[in-house]
Amino acid sequence: MARAAAVTTPARPADAGGERNEAVLSRLQLLVTRKLDGLLQGDYAGLLPGPGSEAGESREYRPGDDVRRMDWPVTARTTTPHVRRTVADRELETWLAVDLSASLDFGTGRWLKRDVVVAATAALTHLTVRGGNRIGAVIGTGAPPPPAPARRWRPAPAPPAGPGVLTRVPARSGRREAQALLRAVAHTPLRPGRGDLGALVDLLNRPPRRRGLAVVISDFLAPPAQWGRPLRKLRVRHDVLAIEVVDPRELELPDVGVLPVVDPETGELHEVQTADPRLRRRYAEAAAAQRGAIAAELRAAGAGHLLLRTDRDWLLDMVRFVAAQRHARTRGTTR
Repeated sequence: MARAAAVTTPARPADAGGERNEAVLSRLQLLVTRKLDGLLQGDYAGLLPGPGSEAGESREYRPGDDVRRMDWPVTARTTTPHVRRTVADRELETWLAVDLSASLDFGTGRWLKRDVVVAATAALTHLTVRGGNRIGAVIGTGAPPPPAPARRWRPAPAPPAGPGVLTRVPARSGRREAQALLRAVAHTPLRPGRGDLGALVDLLNRPPRRRGLAVVISDFLAPPAQWGRPLRKLRVRHDVLAIEVVDPRELELPDVGVLPVVDPETGELHEVQTADPRLRRRYAEAAAAQRGAIAAELRAAGAGHLLLRTDRDWLLDMVRFVAAQRHARTRGTTR
């Protein structure tokens, strides 16, 4: 399914972009601090979607436990299967892969998809920056604009395809550095052209780092064959969380007659007759198949999957996801 955005999407003034970003960041910091503090308190491992990497105590095996964590010496001594529990490192290194391709500059709900990406980055930064933890990011956008044609009567070339512009923000500890990272994400301009999500994810594999947490934030509209292999490679060494940002118009079309739509990455304009119920049904089926393929690829990579929508409370969805992850790891055990 092609990436398409309605032409009627309200545009944001370019001169007000910087002031708006700073105002949004200030509100986000206050909102995240008020809502997450007190809701997700507990031991350190409870705030993260991974089980940790440091060895802890052993306990008896229960159906559903990972057999790779079997504690064979204790099992041999007691003749009862035991598994080794793990706890999170005291100092965690978290890396974010933030996809800011042109398709994110779209939204028909309460926010643009780009705003949800920045909000998710703010929440993750708040959750992981405590206790001397380090957090860094790689940011990907579309390819740079092509040079102006030498003669005016020649048509301008189409936006080039390729890896786009990739930016790395070094991992550092401290709230000031975390705020600088968040500003780097919020102030990154969205460029036309199609980026390479696989190349962006692969930046987290180079250079090799000690085991930590890797978070990929994107709409994942790129073909799964492009980013699936780098994501599986990343999961070998790190706990991986994939945050998928979705707009409701990407799942189904409204019945509004002729709807002009434009591909934000190529600039191609199309007119769609949404009054045709067969077209709307085919669109919904294609969208469901696309999202199913994305979810299947994420499951195959062993990544956690968090879905955020532009028409829902993203913060509440994040709280529910983290709480569910904690419950799944701690069921039947005392902390």
